[in-house]
Amino acid sequence: MSERFDLVVVGSGIVGLGAAYAAVRRGLRVLVIDRSTEPVGATVRNFGHLCFTPQSGDALRYGIASRELWLRLARDAGFWLRESGTHVIARHSDEFALLEASAAHLARGFGEGPAIRLLDAAEMAAAVPIEQQQLTGGAVLPYDLQTDPRTAAAAIVRHLASLGVEFRMRTSVGRVGTGIVHTGRGTVHAGTIVVAVNHDIDQILPDLAEERGIVRCSLDMLRIDMPLPRPLAAPLLTGWSLIRYSAFATLPQATFVRERLHRQRPELAAIDLNQMYTQLPDGSVLVGDSHHRAATPSPFQDEATADLLLAEASRLFGAPARVLERWQGVYASAPTEFLVAEPEPGVVVLAATTGIGMTTGLGLAETTLSEHLGALNPTKGAS
Repeated sequence: MSERFDLVVVGSGIVGLGAAYAAVRRGLRVLVIDRSTEPVGATVRNFGHLCFTPQSGDALRYGIASRELWLRLARDAGFWLRESGTHVIARHSDEFALLEASAAHLARGFGEGPAIRLLDAAEMAAAVPIEQQQLTGGAVLPYDLQTDPRTAAAAIVRHLASLGVEFRMRTSVGRVGTGIVHTGRGTVHAGTIVVAVNHDIDQILPDLAEERGIVRCSLDMLRIDMPLPRPLAAPLLTGWSLIRYSAFATLPQATFVRERLHRQRPELAAIDLNQMYTQLPDGSVLVGDSHHRAATPSPFQDEATADLLLAEASRLFGAPARVLERWQGVYASAPTEFLVAEPEPGVVVLAATTGIGMTTGLGLAETTLSEHLGALNPTKGAS
């Protein structure tokens, strides 16, 4: 028997949940369909680092919108989130020069103060559990947030269900068209359909995936036990991160950092490293990460990559590490940072096509759907 909803979301990752949240706050009847029993993709296989400040362009715009939504959802859904900011260490003069240039260029919009605050080596050593002789300085990005992705996604699902969103899990979607979704459990009709399946867009809309050059990016990540002298007060980025995030990487000073790092550490460049660390509430540390792009990445993980990640963590913090978990993350990758398309009237396709889905996904969904569903009624937006 066919059913009708105001909005049907295909995919229960952070973008799909953001779309459902945008719609239910507007008083609409919403259904979320997913082939899994719970979110198990990129939404839970990440650092939980909500790094709004290092973005630019659309990513910054979506990040600013996301920040407010994360704060609201953490309060209402009751999951762990801290206004930690981000610590960025500089271990070479060219990295600190890049941070200095960034301080003059990083866009504001999160609050009254500066988006980046520079620290000298002594101040940086006081902020992070790293010996001062390794540092030339660093910075704090005060408006970034941190959550635990493993608990946040499930809490958001429960909260949306309490608001009236219906979830149909373990249900495959074969085809979508204007006003209709064909699933393994029957046909569903909707005024608006949001396809938010990230890297699996080629399973539902293969022509669109090929047209936009979407492939999969696989990455190696670890959760480790490491006896740090004191906890990480915030997510920690390094010079390898500075040459990835657009607000840093597009500045002329990034060229010097990139060339030196690739020249000095070609083995880390070969795995396309983003050397960053976050600490979960239980004290374990998330370590990452490598990147490899292909339409169908190999499922086999080279242990040499994990060895490199562990060695760099031990070198930085001066402590041995014990692996608690290891996994392969996968997310959509394309020449542009976002996929926003309407292949048929009323069918909206949304994805972050780089590794910033947790940072931007809620804002991407809210910003895009406001154009389709209309502005939010303040009386309905309190939930």
